[in-house]
Amino acid sequence: QVQLVESGGGSVQAGGSLRLSCAASGYTYSSNCMGWFRQAPGKEREGVAAIYTGGGSTYYADSVKGRFTISQDNAKNTVYLQMNSLKPEDTAMYYCAADLHWECPSMTAIQALGVMTLYEYNYWGQGTQVTVSS
Repeated sequence: QVQLVESGGGSVQAGGSLRLSCAASGYTYSSNCMGWFRQAPGKEREGVAAIYTGGGSTYYADSVKGRFTISQDNAKNTVYLQMNSLKPEDTAMYYCAADLHWECPSMTAIQALGVMTLYEYNYWGQGTQVTVSS
């Protein structure tokens, strides 16, 4: 079955860096869409970054643009989220998600709406906590 396993979370001070990993298994990895979301206590889950694994197209939320980088290693079936210049407001549980539908409706939604939405992602990891202290 499809599995997404996140790792790399932790506690850092403001200005620090972390790299999250999402190891995918149970499906053909190439030419899919993957995303990173986060959810802080009392807040809705929000999309942070997305990537099309077949061509490398990416999307970033305005709040992380210039600080976070999403990338992939197809040989390892892994997507990464490099997070630099972390701020206390980046504190959240971070989730990896996969859109395994035909033709990546998640990317279509991003192009149409300008933001990531939850509904097109049909598989989710268990989450990894990121805590940034001031």
